[in-house]
Amino acid sequence: MSALLHSESLAMHPSAQSHRVLHTPVERHHRATIALHWATASLILGAVALILVRDLVDTKALRALLLEGHRGFGVLVLIAATARLVQRARRLPRPSEADMPALFRRAASATHAMLYGLLLAVPVLGWALSCARGQAVYVFGLGPLPTLLARSADLADTLADCHGWAAWSLLALVGIHAFAAMWHHFVRRDPVLLRMLPSLFATRLQARRDADAAI
Repeated sequence: MSALLHSESLAMHPSAQSHRVLHTPVERHHRATIALHWATASLILGAVALILVRDLVDTKALRALLLEGHRGFGVLVLIAATARLVQRARRLPRPSEADMPALFRRAASATHAMLYGLLLAVPVLGWALSCARGQAVYVFGLGPLPTLLARSADLADTLADCHGWAAWSLLALVGIHAFAAMWHHFVRRDPVLLRMLPSLFATRLQARRDADAAI
């Protein structure tokens, strides 16, 4: 009898039902996973911004400073990518993907594999390029890092091409990754994006989406 009265109460007060929808919990990634994800993204943006700004300036001293900063960010990207691989090997709790079609899961796995490969390859190629040019690599004044190979102008030219192509490929994959996250959120309306957002942003975004769905 009480269950019947409760259902009638919900029918009379639809706002109560929408209130339940508003607080639907989302299974999220581990905090360390989220922190490393956004730290890596920020470091990539920093490295790209520094090297692009360097192309716009003519002052030799400023160009050298920007290049050193670019190298420092690149080394931090390498460290962050390595930490993420170690983290994945530890198998921290991950949200279930049972609600995602198998094709989407395979596509996501392939994209992540390529992303991790490039996150490691781009900084290492840049490090090797600096060594081939006879230039020491510092991380914001710390170092220098070990020399990976001997100085060679011909090898430096090859490594410059490889570093450039790998970097643009990484940026393209990051763009695809971001577009896929937006598509999941706004088109498919699943919790893929919410699972990786910091808790404050995830809570606000989920509340807004659930409120729209309850109208």
